[in-house]
Amino acid sequence: MWRYLAGAASAVLLIAAGFLLVRGMAGTTSPVPPPPEAAEGGIGLASPMTFKDSAPPKASELSKEEKRFNRYDKDKNGGVAKIEYLESRRKAYAKLDINGDGVLSFDEYAVKTTLKFTKADADKSGSLNRTEFSTTRVVRKTPLRPDCVPAKTAPMAPVQNGEEEG
Repeated sequence: MWRYLAGAASAVLLIAAGFLLVRGMAGTTSPVPPPPEAAEGGIGLASPMTFKDSAPPKASELSKEEKRFNRYDKDKNGGVAKIEYLESRRKAYAKLDINGDGVLSFDEYAVKTTLKFTKADADKSGSLNRTEFSTTRVVRKTPLRPDCVPAKTAPMAPVQNGEEEG
């Protein structure tokens, strides 16, 4: 029994010693140096509050939702009526209603898909084999963002005999 008590006591002592050791190593000083002070003559780094002649930043023009609201509010009365709200849907419907009769048939609705099928059916068999079907996949264009352009790297020099890389 006394072995269990001695083991538990030594475990508690080791944990306490480890805690005190880590806490003592942490210290109170910050590893980050303080920022350099601004020089009197104007040379050196200064805080943004130092520049009294600069204009305050301007607020953004309009938020996305405000722009979207303004696009829908055609009569600019500060409200979007049902007619204004449905106008974009009317334009989309009119593009699909090819014969202009005001009724959208399935063929008119699926005209884009039908044309895609006809174009992919190279042998004009009325069905697509695996190769033809693979041409119908949707290719999404992801715009290149200027801030995500990969950096150009210099070509690596060839390794001479007897030399190691690294």
